Amino acid sequence: MSAFIRYLPAASTLLPSLIGLASWLATWLVARTLSMPEPLVETAGLFVFLRIQAFENSVGRSLCPIRLWRRLRALLR
Repeated sequence: MSAFIRYLPAASTLLPSLIGLASWLATWLVARTLSMPEPLVETAGLFVFLRIQAFENSVGRSLCPIRLWRRLRALLR
């Protein structure tokens, strides 16, 4: 990305604005499709993200490839 910004210095100022605009547009479209207010859609999205993150943290540790390999090796000995 640094090469992109080096050759297009305006990209460093426009890119965050474009990302914010795309985020707002996606939220607006989902809110309109579900007939819900935008703040509720944002809050629900955050809630779902946090639940998935908590699940991955709790299950992800037990499914870590290195830990699984160690458990398998211990069982085979």
